[in-house]
Amino acid sequence: MAAMLPALGLSREEIFARMKAFSAGDIDWRRGRSPLYVFKANDEIAALGRDAFVEFFTENALGGKRAFFGLKKMEDEVVAIGLALFRAPEGAQGYFTTGGSESIVGAVKACRDFARAQSARPDRRGNIVAPYSAHPAFTKAARLMDLELRRVPVARDYRADAAAMARSIDADTLLLVGSAPCFSYGTVDPIAELGRLAQERSLWLHVDACVGGYLAPFARRAGYAVPEFDFSVPGVTSISADLHKFGFCPKPASTVFYRTADRAACQPFATDDWPGGMFATATLVGTRPGGAVAGAWATLHAMGEAGYVATARDIMELAAAYRRGVEATGFAVLGKPDLSILAFAARDADTLRVAEAMASRGWLPGLVRHPPALHLMLSMLHAQAKDDYLRDLADSLAEARSQRGEAKLDVTY
Repeated sequence: MAAMLPALGLSREEIFARMKAFSAGDIDWRRGRSPLYVFKANDEIAALGRDAFVEFFTENALGGKRAFFGLKKMEDEVVAIGLALFRAPEGAQGYFTTGGSESIVGAVKACRDFARAQSARPDRRGNIVAPYSAHPAFTKAARLMDLELRRVPVARDYRADAAAMARSIDADTLLLVGSAPCFSYGTVDPIAELGRLAQERSLWLHVDACVGGYLAPFARRAGYAVPEFDFSVPGVTSISADLHKFGFCPKPASTVFYRTADRAACQPFATDDWPGGMFATATLVGTRPGGAVAGAWATLHAMGEAGYVATARDIMELAAAYRRGVEATGFAVLGKPDLSILAFAARDADTLRVAEAMASRGWLPGLVRHPPALHLMLSMLHAQAKDDYLRDLADSLAEARSQRGEAKLDVTY
């Protein structure tokens, strides 16, 4: 039956009781049974971010320049922290967004507008050359802006194939894409190679570090060999990085950065073609929750560099422990993941059957379609679940080995 507005307002007690009832069947993410969607450093940081969000619950970040000056100050400081973290040169600029998809759409829009302004053919359609592993947000951006997206098969190591991408470039190409890391396999693409290619062909290179942007630099400082991906790599033009992933900030919070101010200037939207006068936004959306800005500022300052480095070390150790357990159970990890994402396939059973069995045991199975594999994106939320996960994974594999027929599990995010 369709929901209807109640004739009389419900009490607070009844409202919260109903909401809890709606969520009673949710995956138990608090105990680490969801391999994605939620991220955590520790309880204290999670509580602080929540409280900062609530403190600025009513404010609208759209009005930062005219009404909520404190929010604008916090937003500017968050962006400045990101620019320094990604070793941006003098004159680089960035923006706070509501998520990785908006960061990517903003970067694609900026690239398109910049290229058209520089071109003798400002009405050309343009295309994007990206590895098959690039995030679907690039497809979304291409559809929104009527650009052609050319997805190129990845190399055998599950990283972007720079040579194959070079063969897909033509006179209409505007943008190259690399990931740090890609969501599906957890591998960092060869950004240095892509940067050289971008420079040789005078193209824009966007690095999608939505997953790893706020983890990779700290993992490197903790002593891990993480490939370079930021503005220190010649040819990198823009970078997207999500604060609400491994920045551990409240959702929705992401960032996008540009090597030069003239390229950054191509992201904002502005018009005065209405009675209200000039209307301008740096992002795709207008209204943005002030709580997200405050929560990000508070989290970054509460964690500090030492906190992020220590947490990155813990996450990398946890990912290594999961990998040892997964491989000992009878699975093969795809490629050589660089951070905390693992994709792994059963050697002698239907991996989707394993996923079905894990779902029956109360786990949300993350999945990769090509090739069929289970998927984990690990944060400290998953430390408590490791032993239970690996035990159930072993039991699920044994169950899958005894089954025949096609699995029915839907691979959907």
